[in-house]
Amino acid sequence: MTEMEIMSGRPEDGGYTVDVSRGGHDGRVSSEWFSRPDDEKYLSLSDLYASVKGRAGRSRTRTVESAAIRVEAHRDDPERLALVLPEGEAPVAPTHWSFGQLASLVGAPAAYLRRLPAPLAGINLQYGLTKHRAEQVKTLETEGGRTELRAVTGPDYGRIYDHELVSAVQRIAGDGVGDTRWKVPGVLDWSTGVYNPMVDVTKDTTTLYASDRDVFLFLVDDMNPIEAGRLADGSPDLFFRGFYCWNSEVGAKTLGIASFYLRAVCQNRCLWGVEDFQEISIRHTRYAASRFAHEAAPALMNFADSSPRPFVAGIRAARERIVARSDEERSDFLGKRGFSKAQTGRIVETVLAEEGRPPESVFDFVQGVTALARTKPQQDARLAMETRAKKLLEAAA
Repeated sequence: MTEMEIMSGRPEDGGYTVDVSRGGHDGRVSSEWFSRPDDEKYLSLSDLYASVKGRAGRSRTRTVESAAIRVEAHRDDPERLALVLPEGEAPVAPTHWSFGQLASLVGAPAAYLRRLPAPLAGINLQYGLTKHRAEQVKTLETEGGRTELRAVTGPDYGRIYDHELVSAVQRIAGDGVGDTRWKVPGVLDWSTGVYNPMVDVTKDTTTLYASDRDVFLFLVDDMNPIEAGRLADGSPDLFFRGFYCWNSEVGAKTLGIASFYLRAVCQNRCLWGVEDFQEISIRHTRYAASRFAHEAAPALMNFADSSPRPFVAGIRAARERIVARSDEERSDFLGKRGFSKAQTGRIVETVLAEEGRPPESVFDFVQGVTALARTKPQQDARLAMETRAKKLLEAAA
């Protein structure tokens, strides 16, 4: 088998041996997995789509004059505050999120207002609405047991509904549970270093999430490992393709898609051995829906159907390009790329410990830099270091 071939089909031994000491680490999916209650976890894309699509079907959006919104609160119910919108048939109850949006729009401190009895909070909010100089706001109201005000944004807010993103993912992933090559990931066994892609999708393993504020999906192509060279012991260095995407139709976050290659996913849904991480994001501006249709959705389709050949070729080129054979050359190579003497020492020591020899190729240095990145407790610092590793890899291709 050559470095360019993809091994397909179910592994005979129940999994693939991977080396997660290489590449980067990504905790984004783990953070989502850890923070989501069971009612925000879905076992298939069909169930997820039905939920967010049904919610959108019970919703309506409109632009209203802010000064015409009336705040309603009663002394006999200090916890209840509602809003009466122009031409509204009944008061609507703001969610925690939309209340904060409304307070922010009128320049009121939401945290302080939440601590006040409803009548006092209502008086302050009403004053802010009356004096609101922007004049117009866009609302998103959803009917259920009662009508909720889920979002309050500026009039130019470009809403991309959560079900639109889920639908785009369904076009390449079906139900996301193995009916196509894209599926909920398996689990790494730390005791053996074997990644098993065949794991039942349960509330504990799923990576399909939705709340009243957002959606988040993570899928991998982990039945078709990609061999990109050999490890020091001669075994194949295996990768899988993966992507995650997110959106918030109420303005809690942008729409985004991140694609990458990875070596494994553990039980806590951490991503290990990540390489070639790429991300696009779209803010919910006036033209957001058009950008989603013409940029984000096609980018997802292109990644799903793309060949791993450029990625594998880049890895191979980095392995073959020898850039340093002495300590002086190693220091010079990293120093010219902005690494300090202390960082250079740690990078060289890490490669020496993991490979049994000091770094010589671009790939050796990339692995040393990503190993150094994993030691950074702050996410921003870690991402910055991993970005520098990626630039080294790209320069070698």
